Amino acid sequence: MTASRRTLKVGVVQQQGWPDKDTSLAASEAAIRRLAADGAELVTLQELHASHYFCQTEDTEIFDLAEPLDGPTTQRLAGLAAELGLVIVGSIFERRAAGVYHNTAVVLDKAAGLVGTFRKMHIPDDPGFYEKFYFTPGDAPSAQAPRRGFEPIDTSVGRLGVQVCWDQWYPEGARLMALAGAEMLLYPTAIGWDPRDDEAEQTRQKDAWTLIQRSHGVANGVPVIVANRVGHEVDPTPASEGIQFWGGSFICGPQGELLAHGGTEPEELLVELDLARGEDVRRIWPYLRDRRIDAYGDLTERYRDR
Repeated sequence: MTASRRTLKVGVVQQQGWPDKDTSLAASEAAIRRLAADGAELVTLQELHASHYFCQTEDTEIFDLAEPLDGPTTQRLAGLAAELGLVIVGSIFERRAAGVYHNTAVVLDKAAGLVGTFRKMHIPDDPGFYEKFYFTPGDAPSAQAPRRGFEPIDTSVGRLGVQVCWDQWYPEGARLMALAGAEMLLYPTAIGWDPRDDEAEQTRQKDAWTLIQRSHGVANGVPVIVANRVGHEVDPTPASEGIQFWGGSFICGPQGELLAHGGTEPEELLVELDLARGEDVRRIWPYLRDRRIDAYGDLTERYRDR
């Protein structure tokens, strides 16, 4: 016997970003409206979609781009969610307090408005991706605030396991979301190539990025929804040739099967998911049942060097 069918139309926006917020948000809004017209009930936007990817350099003036949680970007997305009757996963450069800034996913649910947030947990610091200069990691859960860290967000369309970009490389976060009942994993992303890398290296990088996220679907029996940006963004310093964001946004099912896969240009993806398939898959491949939780204690160690 299979689980009862429950479908959900899921959309992904893959777009360019501009330093000007109005231009970037206008592109986001136009894409959301197109997806809504085609029946989308849930739309995911890419990481930092309201601006260019500013982390290629360290510049204190860029902090002026940051907004509070209830700032203009969130309000604009909330208005769209209410008007169009859908759930939107957006992304903001959050100013939490003076000197405390986050890379934050915001979830807007129809008339309910802002129903949840996820502050990026893993923060990279590599050439061209100097995110530690700008972003404080999200808080880990505690006895006083248990709903921090890798905690799914309940919405009218289901329980969403939202993470952000660099988080997508870590199976621990995906597993924790699944163990808390996430029905799907969503990753707003900003990743691309160094134009100086040769084609073979670029192919390996993009293939690895797609593969690791599809594997989260397989290991946890849930769909995975990924939104990445496109276009070349210049490095304001002479340190590099900028970043060529590779697009490749995709939606896959609970066995990692690709249901929609974007190219390298701005576009929207739309898929009707059968959310009950995860139940069927977990009955056949019961990974959660067979986990040896009594033997995993060292996962909280940095490295097993004793």
